[in-house]
Amino acid sequence: MIRLLYFPTLNGHKVAIALEEMGLPYEVEIVDILKGEQDAVAFRAVNPNGKIPALVDGDVRVFESAAILQYLGRKTGRFYPADEGVRTQVDSWLFWQMAGLGPMSGQLNWFTRAAQHPDREPAETSLPIHRFRKETERLFAVLEKALEDRDYLCGDYSIADMCVWPWIEKYPDNGGGLDAHPAIADWHARIAERPAVQRALDVGADVIAAYQNKAS
Repeated sequence: MIRLLYFPTLNGHKVAIALEEMGLPYEVEIVDILKGEQDAVAFRAVNPNGKIPALVDGDVRVFESAAILQYLGRKTGRFYPADEGVRTQVDSWLFWQMAGLGPMSGQLNWFTRAAQHPDREPAETSLPIHRFRKETERLFAVLEKALEDRDYLCGDYSIADMCVWPWIEKYPDNGGGLDAHPAIADWHARIAERPAVQRALDVGADVIAAYQNKAS
């Protein structure tokens, strides 16, 4: 059975979505990153980079969410087209998210939260926030253009959509809001309605709920 080493973050959601969409049986092992469990020796044996998610499938060990999506797509033959021309487009969007939208949007959120400290400069005058906001807005414009004439990024629904969607789901305002991006909004709503996506978002939701209850 596939073992998903997981915490309910955006990168974790990607893999849960893929597993649910592909109908693969799997078991979840929560790696509580808020308690530092990603630094445990057993986890580092699977992912030496110490980040979730990671996946164990028999003798196979995979880390980095896009690599896991590619592996699952090859394993099942689903949502990862065999045609090389289309597959390279899927791969391009995977790396676009991993190298662009994820880091830029993530840094924007980190610096926005950090800049709220009373001893720091106001958020909107912060140079890092300005930098990451402008770049995230640019990336949203790229995504909007790509979706203007299609339902999904590469024609049919694929692991490319699974990779990008959680970052739009969680932080829709980072690129200026979905009202300003009607093609992204339609694509986002289309994917949000998928039962497998809804099931995936429930994976580990109890862990977050427990932390929220402690904080309240």
